[in-house]
Amino acid sequence: MALLRALLSSMLLVSFFISLTEAREFLVGGKTNAWKIPSSESESLNKWAEASRFQIGDSLVWNYDPSKDSLLQVSKKDYDSCNTSSPIAVYEDGNTKVKLDRSGPFYFTSGTQGNCEKGQKLVTVVLSGRREFFNVSPAPSPVEFEGPAMAPTSDGTSLRGSFMAIFGVLMRLVLLEMMM
Repeated sequence: MALLRALLSSMLLVSFFISLTEAREFLVGGKTNAWKIPSSESESLNKWAEASRFQIGDSLVWNYDPSKDSLLQVSKKDYDSCNTSSPIAVYEDGNTKVKLDRSGPFYFTSGTQGNCEKGQKLVTVVLSGRREFFNVSPAPSPVEFEGPAMAPTSDGTSLRGSFMAIFGVLMRLVLLEMMM
């Protein structure tokens, strides 16, 4: 019985630490087909991005109609001026996944002529490091970047479901042991 309780406690502790370090996928805008010209300032993807934090290793996922739009990763200068002539990367598949592989800002615009000027763009800021067990990195200072610190909400995938299933099995074993 004591061994089972120790195993359960260890499992809970490990699942907690893994939840702090796992990479997540964020569906841009929090829903399918959010990559479009916003109808108002409140529908701006930058407003959506303010709700949570990105960390190194996370990914952004865009869903859009590739026959009508595309996605460009651009420099800050090109983001500010809506210049689409020299992108860092071009994505045209309609289901784009971009891994956030460094800290700092990432800038994205629509590849469709005129859409950036109408507000179809996104800036995100990735925190300086992924939280480790006892090595928690602070968020970067907002002074480091010329734009507002932005981060999206998560429709992310994670390992938590697996750990919850294991936790459920262990709880059942503990309850069965207690009943005997």
